[in-house]
Amino acid sequence: MSNIPAELQYSKEHEWIKSEGSNSAKVGITDFAQAALGDIVYIQLPKVGQEVKAGSVCGEVESTKSVSEIFSPLTGKVIAINSDLEKSPELINQDPYGAGWIAQIEFSAAPGDLLSAEEYTQITG
Repeated sequence: MSNIPAELQYSKEHEWIKSEGSNSAKVGITDFAQAALGDIVYIQLPKVGQEVKAGSVCGEVESTKSVSEIFSPLTGKVIAINSDLEKSPELINQDPYGAGWIAQIEFSAAPGDLLSAEEYTQITG
């Protein structure tokens, strides 16, 4: 069974969101997603300053099994990226909710279609 921390919010595309104040949040891919992908060998991160839209592609992750798109769970501007992933993409496998975070996004409006841990558990089985 996947690790699904109760304090986070989730998207249907398997990204997690952790509030970092009133208008920004760190995002990453869930434990469920990284387990499905297998060993991650490369990540294409969004750019700092890039405008992203909820539901749109903002990056890409490549594993030994496949290449998958990363969808932004928020609309806003990327204000930080986890540059450690450029040299060590396997951090996503090792610690998806900690050292494996992908980007921090400043958003102008609170997202409306995010899932609680309980709701996310229902879609991941």
